[in-house]
Amino acid sequence: MATEVLMPQMGESIAEGTITRWLVKVGDTVERDQPLFEISTDKVDAEIPSPAAGVLLEMRGNEGDTVAVNEVVAMIGEAGESAPPAPTAAAPDAGEVEKEAAQPAASVAASPEPAAAAQPAPAPPSAPGGEAERVRTASSPVVRKIAAEHGVDLAAVAGSGIHGRVTKKDILAFVDAPSAQKAGPSGTEIVAAPVERPAPTGFYVAPFTEGERVEIEPMSKIRQITSAHMTYSKATSAHVTTVFHMDLSKVHRARERAKAGFLRANGTKLTYMPFIFKAVASALKANPKLNAAVDGTNIVYKKDINIGMAVALDWGLLVPVLRNADELNLTGLARSANDLADRARSKKLSPDELKGGTFTITNPGVFGTLFGTPIINQPQVAILGLGTIEKRPVVATDGDGNDSIVIKPMSYFAITYDHRLVDGADADHFMNNLKRTFLEESWSELDAF
Repeated sequence: MATEVLMPQMGESIAEGTITRWLVKVGDTVERDQPLFEISTDKVDAEIPSPAAGVLLEMRGNEGDTVAVNEVVAMIGEAGESAPPAPTAAAPDAGEVEKEAAQPAASVAASPEPAAAAQPAPAPPSAPGGEAERVRTASSPVVRKIAAEHGVDLAAVAGSGIHGRVTKKDILAFVDAPSAQKAGPSGTEIVAAPVERPAPTGFYVAPFTEGERVEIEPMSKIRQITSAHMTYSKATSAHVTTVFHMDLSKVHRARERAKAGFLRANGTKLTYMPFIFKAVASALKANPKLNAAVDGTNIVYKKDINIGMAVALDWGLLVPVLRNADELNLTGLARSANDLADRARSKKLSPDELKGGTFTITNPGVFGTLFGTPIINQPQVAILGLGTIEKRPVVATDGDGNDSIVIKPMSYFAITYDHRLVDGADADHFMNNLKRTFLEESWSELDAF
């Protein structure tokens, strides 16, 4: 008997996923847990494994299709077996349709909404089984109601759901999008016209000019979310950045001494990051204002210290979270951080591993950045940006007060904070805590390596 492959629920708030790439073809033999396709949601990109071994009999979604959670995406069975027929597009909404039909006319009449909103838009004349029938059966009552409220002919809306189903997202996008034509008779092609989108101030600069050679591609879901989140953050928080020059000589010596033994014992590399996570967790305990959020005129102090670590990927930026970082030693921090980074790159993270951060660290220094001024990850109130670690000449003073120029591994650390809550003195206290930890911590737990 064939096995259904369903669109998984990738987190409590996730209602759908977009198929971005199929990794197998119809007729291919697949193993249980072998990745079948990649999806993108508004939280994470992920590879979806096969629930069974067998042959891929059918794909019920194409690359680019947005599919509701728990809808069948593919069928797996025995070689030569036929896939069972797909249910009609109306099946998911059967309950809603019956419920809608069973409502007494009085309840409709009593509705405070305009009469046009209470009834679905009349379908244009069409032959049985034609476009009008597709529109009626492939859209939910919610979609039909929105269409009626805005006077939209559903036959004019391109559906992104399975079998051309018009989803709520499709109708809302159609209603919001400026276009040459909002609706037309069934069969009329609706072509969106290039329309300027003025900013709230009324000022607008076009992204390209007529006749300019350009290539346009849609943003990925991750890039759309990042774009919206960063714009929101800049408009919400009063961003200020302070930069400290950090001496990492002691960290460098401890790491060089232990890294070979650490790798043998733990099967993972000892980078500079666990030392930084450890110092940050300690500094957040001492400076709770930076482990907080702003809720109107209230301050929300977070009891847990959950450090987000930004991971740059070819297709966007993810920030998996090291939970209860203050309770982990260097070994635990190294293992957890490396595991999260590896699974982010291989699309194995769950949405829950991207939630709940109370403070974020971003490390553009791995690409050679001297320092940067990162944007706060809402609803947090601070983010730490790490510059490249490199040997630099600095002035050192001995016990007798004599100065000399020495070479030390140094790095610029930039703390961006929300000045609505965090004052400059608060940020400086936090950074001085880091500085003291790097200079004074013995890192004795690495002696075993």
